[in-house]
Amino acid sequence: MHTFTTKVCISVEAAKVIGAGLASISLVGSGVGIGFVFGSLIQAFAKNPRLKEEMFKMAVLGFALTEAIGLLGLMVTFLILFAV
Repeated sequence: MHTFTTKVCISVEAAKVIGAGLASISLVGSGVGIGFVFGSLIQAFAKNPRLKEEMFKMAVLGFALTEAIGLLGLMVTFLILFAV
């Protein structure tokens, strides 16, 4: 009876690229979140136009927080690729 073992050797550079690709997936979630924030803002404007200024302030805050998460993911991606 034979036992076959497969040894997979992966270089450090290949592991960096794979890790950076996985870390950059967070940018997709950021884009979806920003679309959700402004889509909800448009619906809220249609339902109650008198609260336009207050809703816009809240939407800008939601945009900033969502974009911060995306930038954090982008920063991790660059750290993986270019850190020593």
